[in-house]
Amino acid sequence: MATSDPDKLIAKADKLTKLSMTRWNADWKNATVLYEQAAIAYRLARKHEKAKDAFEKASKGQEMLSSPWDAAKHMESAAALAKEVGNWNEVSDFYRRASELYIQCGRAQPASDALAKGARALEDALPDEAIQLYTDACAVLEDDGKEQMAFDLYRAATSVYVKLEKYTDAATFLLRWALAADKCNATHSQSKAYLSAIIVYLYAHDFQQAEKCYNDCCQVEAFLNSDQNRAATRLLSAYTDGDVEEIKRAAQSSIISSLDHTKNRSLKRKLLQIIKLARKLPTGDVTAFKRGATEQQEDLLDEDDLT
Repeated sequence: MATSDPDKLIAKADKLTKLSMTRWNADWKNATVLYEQAAIAYRLARKHEKAKDAFEKASKGQEMLSSPWDAAKHMESAAALAKEVGNWNEVSDFYRRASELYIQCGRAQPASDALAKGARALEDALPDEAIQLYTDACAVLEDDGKEQMAFDLYRAATSVYVKLEKYTDAATFLLRWALAADKCNATHSQSKAYLSAIIVYLYAHDFQQAEKCYNDCCQVEAFLNSDQNRAATRLLSAYTDGDVEEIKRAAQSSIISSLDHTKNRSLKRKLLQIIKLARKLPTGDVTAFKRGATEQQEDLLDEDDLT
């Protein structure tokens, strides 16, 4: 009867993969089975570190047996266990490797999903790496022409940027989402992404960039004729009127409140961040944005010019 001691299984498997005077070829087929059995046993015993190492070896074995799909599955298991033991660098490395293996299989969706799992695991511990993983996950789907499958990833990455108070980066990623939405004719999502970007710029108190973004977005017919455009127009008009109360009312509009429309509860919490930013507008003095303020400033400068 075969032993069920995972330590002995690992030792036996390691011996099968090492070359010696009497073993000229590694027996990856039998070794991989032993690694898999040991990994499962360790995991059941909640020996996460040993289980992680065993799944990593099992993944290597499946690679050697030309089975990248099974190798990717084992690598994902190793990544999940790396999260359990708090080895954040391995979480990233293992999920990235799993993604690469799925790509070898020609499977873009699970390749992107693996990167997204890594990103979610690292949002608190390594937020910058989480953003990079989300970005790469989006790129995998974009390269495969599946932009619509990446919408939740654009939202998630934006949420991390907002938490890090990297508002320009957040707006840029929202615009990337809008471009992806345009490619798959998802005009409603496109318009919501544009409106969200404008809100983020306004929250950062960068009215000039918000106005530029708005003007650029208005070149897109789908946005020009949308409810989101009307909400953005109302907001910006309130700014140029220097009307703080109207800004607050505009930020409470039903169009802005509907930006969180999604069935995914965790993503709904992330989308609420954009709505919360809107609810806090304005974030500074708006008198400088008031229509005519710039001209008055220029007139004063002319009067002071003694030349």
